[in-house]
Amino acid sequence: MILGVGCILFTDEGFGIRVIEKIQELYEFPENVSVVDGGVLGLNLLGVISEADHLIVVDAVRNKGDAGSLYRLEGNAIPDRIRAKNSLHQVDFLEALTMCQALDKVPKTVILGVEPEDIDTLGLELTSTTRSKVDPMIGMVLKELDLLGVGYQKRSGL
Repeated sequence: MILGVGCILFTDEGFGIRVIEKIQELYEFPENVSVVDGGVLGLNLLGVISEADHLIVVDAVRNKGDAGSLYRLEGNAIPDRIRAKNSLHQVDFLEALTMCQALDKVPKTVILGVEPEDIDTLGLELTSTTRSKVDPMIGMVLKELDLLGVGYQKRSGL
């Protein structure tokens, strides 16, 4: 499962959703791959993410780096880095991932993130810094799929 999370109403907070939108526009995936706009659903994602064996999450992640820095987080690095985000949807997402343990169905999770420039300003557009990282992030997502041996193809006519 490729899951984009975030709130498109606050500039760079919508990064994960914008990446998912472009991936859906450009690529086709086999039936065993779900591409999901998770928005700010948090705990409501529990049923969806518990069905996945592998979970690739795309989001804006505050990691005290320079705006536009790209991150790949997995394993023990996930909880610490997510808590540093100070975003309500991110806390809910972490709780949903933790609750998968109760169902004994925790997907192998990788979080791919960008250091946001601005997640406080009300606006539908990403900042130019973050917008320039959408294509490189798509490349990171595709690389994760390659590592899993999952096929994909560009949509015809593109």
